[in-house]
Amino acid sequence: MAGARGDIPVDTPRDPAREAARRELSKPLYHQNDPSLLRRALDRFWDWVDDLFNSASGATPGGTLGLIAVAVLVLALTAALWWRLGTPRRIPGTAGTLFDEGPRSAAEHRTAAEAHAAAGRWNQALQERMRAVVRSLEERALLDPRPGRTAVEAALDAGHPLPAHADRLRTAACEFDAVTYGGRTADQDAYLRMRELDLDLQRAKPQLSPATAGAGGTAP
Repeated sequence: MAGARGDIPVDTPRDPAREAARRELSKPLYHQNDPSLLRRALDRFWDWVDDLFNSASGATPGGTLGLIAVAVLVLALTAALWWRLGTPRRIPGTAGTLFDEGPRSAAEHRTAAEAHAAAGRWNQALQERMRAVVRSLEERALLDPRPGRTAVEAALDAGHPLPAHADRLRTAACEFDAVTYGGRTADQDAYLRMRELDLDLQRAKPQLSPATAGAGGTAP
């Protein structure tokens, strides 16, 4: 009887057999060499990149070589713009305050400017010299000390008592903003122009307003 039972084939229903196989294959023994979750994600990503590249090369004249040529051209244009315009540090059109530290005298700003110039740090030298220009005008009472003033505002205000230097003041303010906020790079010539402006303004005599002249006032 036992032998007869051993000869009878076992007929397991389909659904229980599928469930038994699923439980068996879910055991860790069968998944020791499976790729990790990160590996599977990377594989999918690179498959996507490969599909994208193949699609782009198919749509570009010249196929893969044409796509490579376009990519090289884009990189070359980007590098040219980066070199020409410098690294952007602020949104165009915005302007920050002229003085970013505590109160310092014009003489202190000039000393700092000369130290930077001697070391070839033209950006910092130009910035300090522009601050010396404005601080000097404040010390002479040609500008009222105003926290938060920008370089352009200082130049416009200083142009009233010093109309002969108004254009140079505006140019100096624009150079200061371009270096400080526009990512431009100053050079020795730019600094020397700022230094010359500072020296000329120290010797300049302000134009008295009618009210001041009528009252017999004198300018510093």
